[in-house]
Amino acid sequence: MSDFEYDLFVIGAGSGGVRASRIAASHGARVAIAEEHRVGGTCVIRGCVPKKLLVYGSHFAEDLADARRFGWDTDGASFDWNVLRDNVAAEVNRLEGLYGQTLGDNNVEIFRERAIVTGPNSIKLVSGREITAANILVATGAWPSMPDIPGAGHGITSNEVFSLPALPKRAVIAGGGYIANEFAGIFNELGVEVTLITRGDRILRGYDQEIVDRLVEISRHKGIDVRFGYRFDEVEKRDDGSLLIKGGGGEDIETDLLLWAIGRTPHSNALGLQEVGVELADDGSIKVGADNRTKIPSIYAVGDVTNRVQLTPVAIREGHAFADTVFGENPRTVDYDCIPTAVFSNPPIAGVGMTEADARAKLDDVKVYKSDFRAMKNVLADRNERAIYKMVVAGPDEKVVGLHLIGPDSGEILQAAAIAVKAGLTKRDFDDTVALHPSMAEELVLLK
Repeated sequence: MSDFEYDLFVIGAGSGGVRASRIAASHGARVAIAEEHRVGGTCVIRGCVPKKLLVYGSHFAEDLADARRFGWDTDGASFDWNVLRDNVAAEVNRLEGLYGQTLGDNNVEIFRERAIVTGPNSIKLVSGREITAANILVATGAWPSMPDIPGAGHGITSNEVFSLPALPKRAVIAGGGYIANEFAGIFNELGVEVTLITRGDRILRGYDQEIVDRLVEISRHKGIDVRFGYRFDEVEKRDDGSLLIKGGGGEDIETDLLLWAIGRTPHSNALGLQEVGVELADDGSIKVGADNRTKIPSIYAVGDVTNRVQLTPVAIREGHAFADTVFGENPRTVDYDCIPTAVFSNPPIAGVGMTEADARAKLDDVKVYKSDFRAMKNVLADRNERAIYKMVVAGPDEKVVGLHLIGPDSGEILQAAAIAVKAGLTKRDFDDTVALHPSMAEELVLLK
């Protein structure tokens, strides 16, 4: 037993912090965790989980419209935002309880208050209690960014969007990332007039350009007003509660709701880190090595606060690797190569590995195989919405270095296919696999 009260003190009970706490405790460590908001972090409380539930809810709009072509009479169907919002909130509450129960079952002590680092082995809670720990793990995640323009506070972020008292008639969504595009699809399907604006000349940087172009095309066809190169100057709130967004060159937009989705900033401020010698990058992220250790040997960090890859599964793996390394006598690091990602837009897109542009810039003998098709369901529904499945290969053996999809259930389909890319399989390996017919996924083994 050490002279410290705990072997590990974790600040932040999100996905990475909870996993690290549970695994460390399973290795016999005395663990405590502090959370100033709600146990579960961004993903469970105000991110992936509630957002995906809203995606499911919004899709019923198209499903009900399509159902008529399949013989269903859907006259009289109506939507109640309050029911969806409250049911999603109830599910979030249930999951928060399960996360707390998991920590308790593993003998992890929970402090539901803010904690700051006061030394290499010391923490102070906002209640005034001072605690010592042999190791400190910072897993505080990231927070939605806000622009520095007059009136920016009249807008909301993804933190507040899940508790809207009512749906707006008009919504402007600022940003070009996955959060912006997902909420654009959600609001549009629920009957909101949506304008998606971004300062840059494209959206979803990092995804294959051809896939992104198809998403923009479909989004516009669905009624989303997508605008590029928009410069915000000011946001003005009017007497009737509406907003006037003033843009450069006199391009003003009137709206009832402004959602900022322009990125997420590592949540490292006011934690006492720099005061004790922890090094931060210019964006506020905590600098760590491959072993998740900071410049201070007893202080570590995992998850979005390090800004390596801001994804829940990555934070979980980092937390697990940290706990195994420090407490399990099993040194491990996280492999950041070939991480599959998805955007649950409408339709969703998903990708793993190199885009076509990346492959052509970095590799020799690059080829692309592609299928541009209408899903069977869309054909009968008379919905002219086409999917793209794209395979990027390189070298004489045509090793698959990237897969990129847009179409229904793309994320579900890509997960299994990502294993093949990670394993370094070839186009021939896909060709030699018998198709599962009739399915959309069979296109992956029929690419020409």
